Amino acid sequence: MDRLPKVAIPIFIGVVFLIIFISKSTVTIGSGEAGVLYKTFGNGVVTDEPPLNEGFHLVAPWNRVFVYEVRQQSLDEKMTVLSSNGLEIKLDASVWFQPSYKDLGKLHKEKSEAYIERLLKPALRSATRAVVGRYNPEQLYSSKREAIQEEILEETQILLKEQYVQVNEVLVRDVSLPSTIKDAIERKLRQEQESLEYEYRLTKAEQEAERQRIDAEGKARANRILSESLTEKILQEKGIQATLELAKSGNAKTVIIGSGKDGLPIILGKN
Repeated sequence: MDRLPKVAIPIFIGVVFLIIFISKSTVTIGSGEAGVLYKTFGNGVVTDEPPLNEGFHLVAPWNRVFVYEVRQQSLDEKMTVLSSNGLEIKLDASVWFQPSYKDLGKLHKEKSEAYIERLLKPALRSATRAVVGRYNPEQLYSSKREAIQEEILEETQILLKEQYVQVNEVLVRDVSLPSTIKDAIERKLRQEQESLEYEYRLTKAEQEAERQRIDAEGKARANRILSESLTEKILQEKGIQATLELAKSGNAKTVIIGSGKDGLPIILGKN
């Protein structure tokens, strides 16, 4: 019985050491993440092998694993930049990005875990300044939003080429101008809209006038053709037919006296 404590102490120490060893030798990579292995007694960051993927991994306790999120992420950035005429523009943008999975080791070695602050944000800001500086406030406020987004995306991708970060999309959520400039632009846009509406009404009026002219010309042409087709004999025949129809009517009393012009009777009567 006296020897039991002496045996238990080494066992206890061994168990504790084993627990510490296991806890230091295992790492679990979560969903949408990847791990960069750092070998303390080797060459440091492992860049010539794929990163550790999702799941449970055993590593030497003296090594370290740096976990990165490799899913698409979103970064919101508010910036103040200058337009082509030197006016301050406040721009609110979002960038969708993700680190390059196969180059995760190089990203960690060269840029570290702070790559968003050191790399992505400066690139986005620089690209935005370059793009916005090509446009005047009116273009930024009205018609160039989509074009600006595309250009900022292209500029950012160029700046981050071979920097192990993939930029998928840039969204410009809001462009804010000084209130005086904004009001002036809105007034100009309203005037342009009113001018377009007036031109539309004027065009419609001209089209209606042209339609009436063509219609009048058509009627005049038809009347001319009809007039040329009504000969004296046709008129006589029409007069005789009208006299016969009137004579057959039971609701009229007719008196035929003498002879009218062209040999037609003169018809007198009342209902």
